[in-house]
Amino acid sequence: MFSKLSIAVASVLITLAAAIPNSPPPPVTPPSSPQCCNSVVSSTSTAASAVAALLGLDLTGLNVPVGLSCSPITVVGNNCGSTTVTCDAPDKEWGGLIAINCIPITA
Repeated sequence: MFSKLSIAVASVLITLAAAIPNSPPPPVTPPSSPQCCNSVVSSTSTAASAVAALLGLDLTGLNVPVGLSCSPITVVGNNCGSTTVTCDAPDKEWGGLIAINCIPITA
């Protein structure tokens, strides 16, 4: 059952990626936004490419850590429960789906 679901999801993502025109890669700027991300993967990973394609981003040529499903940390002592990182994460453009150039925050 799980394999059929993953194939269906992959098919939908590929269809959406083909339908959305790609833009140039986003600029990699110094990370300045504390984020709580569900996961952090390489920008060359399939997961990062799929999310980027949904947003019309082209990550070709980038090799930086990318946060997926991120939300800004706005309160000191925030209990993230996931991966706490500092990223370049323009919420207005990407709606928390992806953050670029994520560096882990260590206490």
